[in-house]
Amino acid sequence: MTVKIGDIAPDFTLTSQTGSSVSLKDFRDQKNVIVYFYPKDDTPGCTAEACAFRDSYEVFKDAGAEVIGISDDSQQSHQKFATKYQLPFTLLSDAGNKVRQLYGVPATLWIMPGRVTYVIDRQGVVKHIFDSMLDFKAHVAESLKTLEGIKS
Repeated sequence: MTVKIGDIAPDFTLTSQTGSSVSLKDFRDQKNVIVYFYPKDDTPGCTAEACAFRDSYEVFKDAGAEVIGISDDSQQSHQKFATKYQLPFTLLSDAGNKVRQLYGVPATLWIMPGRVTYVIDRQGVVKHIFDSMLDFKAHVAESLKTLEGIKS
């Protein structure tokens, strides 16, 4: 399955860096959600992307959105990563990449987990998908631009 713009985002429940369970459906009718899949905690590209989301987190909150990062790293790895870089948003552990597969996030060069961001509105509809392995900060810019369009 590959999620496309206009689809209802598939629901999932995963464990956060704090050990709590987080489901996409928890945000339905309450907040827009930015779900970004990334390859690995505490690597140069993933750190740049996470810190870009961190630096714009208040803008996302003001736009009525929540940011969620997903990788197959463990809860403990996410906790260390979030603490080290003071990440204010939720990181979810997708052991076995089941949610990544559910969304159809492609691998890069068939081996490395891809970097794809989904903007999901309050009704659970996918409004934008951005796929770029190397343009880390563009994931934030594309998400904010899409949120602006959702508001108007």
